[in-house]
Amino acid sequence: MTSVRGARARARIEITSAIKDEARAQLAAEGAAKLSLRAVARELGMVSSALYRYFPSRDDLLTALIVDAYDAIGAAAEQADAEVVLRAGAQAGVRSGAQAGVRSAAQAGAAPHDHLDRWTAVCRAVRSWAVAHPHEYALIYGSPVPGYSAPQDTVGPASRVGLVLIAIARDALATDGIALPPLPPELRPEAERLAADAAPDLPPALVVALVAAWSQLFGLVSFEVFGQFNRIVEDRETFFTASAARLAREVGLLPRARQNRRATP
Repeated sequence: MTSVRGARARARIEITSAIKDEARAQLAAEGAAKLSLRAVARELGMVSSALYRYFPSRDDLLTALIVDAYDAIGAAAEQADAEVVLRAGAQAGVRSGAQAGVRSAAQAGAAPHDHLDRWTAVCRAVRSWAVAHPHEYALIYGSPVPGYSAPQDTVGPASRVGLVLIAIARDALATDGIALPPLPPELRPEAERLAADAAPDLPPALVVALVAAWSQLFGLVSFEVFGQFNRIVEDRETFFTASAARLAREVGLLPRARQNRRATP
């Protein structure tokens, strides 16, 4: 009986994956507004009633695609950040081993690393994913789908990129300090509300800067993915990398040699 249940579970996973793959193909060809369960079933050689056992409505299928897209771009950001941290730790281990003669990278522990590098790597990973998956990016950062209202299930996945950026700023604040301009008095009430909702442990001025940088990051990506940079920006990768570094500086992240000032609350 257990093997039968296992086979059924595997079959359900495979069919669910096939349904979502076909739905993504429809997104690319027709756009999210024209996504149709009947059309997906027809392309897969399924009757509509069978497909409804996997996704009871178009909105359920859209939600699954949206969650997948948010998770994918979030995972790309998290992996990029982790790779910078691991690389810095390995380099510190080599240096420490050379000095002590015996210590490994693991024994040396995580090294101080340039938070600006982490930030830039995350931003570049977000851009790379979006450029490689423009139709999925459009589903989560393009025009709203008529008649669709995203459920609470999408909030956690949608937060993953922002949480990585917050973590970088939090680490910088704790280890090196960051430099921020004073918070305008008229902005303090909104800044304090944002901080209470998003990151109560961070200074309100930093949270405001992070929210602004987060929105500008996706504005840059959207301009490229949706064609607004056509005939304007030619070397888009270089332009983006420089823009991401500028956003980091606006958040207060500086190269390690200059990280000597604390954020102002």
